[in-house]
Amino acid sequence: MPFFFPMDQYYFLLVVPTLLLSLWAQFKVKSTFAKYSKIPCSRKITGSDTAALLLKVNNINTVGIEEVRGSLTDHYDPSSKKLRLSDPVYRSTSIAAIGVAAHEAGHAIQHATRWGPLVLRSTLVPVANIGSRFGPILAIFGLFLTGDSGSPLSSMLFNIGILLFSGAVLFYLITLPVEFDASNRAIAILRANNVLTERELAGAKKVLTAAALTYVASALTAIASLIRLILLRRR
Repeated sequence: MPFFFPMDQYYFLLVVPTLLLSLWAQFKVKSTFAKYSKIPCSRKITGSDTAALLLKVNNINTVGIEEVRGSLTDHYDPSSKKLRLSDPVYRSTSIAAIGVAAHEAGHAIQHATRWGPLVLRSTLVPVANIGSRFGPILAIFGLFLTGDSGSPLSSMLFNIGILLFSGAVLFYLITLPVEFDASNRAIAILRANNVLTERELAGAKKVLTAAALTYVASALTAIASLIRLILLRRR
């Protein structure tokens, strides 16, 4: 939540660079996906077929596959056990579509095997929601109440705000191994089942790596924002 505070020196030194990285990461994932969306795989298998294959290989028969509107809106919903693929992925035979579909299937596999980091991330969802929403608000109230008095109330609000926001930052950090592992699972299964050639796998890896950069950028922005709060608190 980098915009809750006046633009002090910490904002420019810590937060702005990560925001620029986020913008670049978003451009990178869109451009990479667009590039490999134009290259069909040699087996002519669709994204939905790819997801179904990965689930079958792992003996998962309780997850449904649905088509959803939008672009890059692909996700796995553990609460309903639905793997939802966007329009450019569900019916497409492109390398990009296969990579994205396999990645989301990787999350379904994580869920089915109760993989530790995914379980932890799911547990942290309410903590992250509360922390990202109310942490910066409490901190800014504490900052404005401080003035020249440095009252105990202002210090308490600031500290609670930092503590809540730390929960959100932890969620961002746990998300990284979850996303990387889903991609690694996807590539390994695609290779083992000869879904893509090695050259096509290289393209799928580029798509997934570009997508991973967005999560790295988000985590860095959250960390920078937390450090900024701590430095403002000390000041």
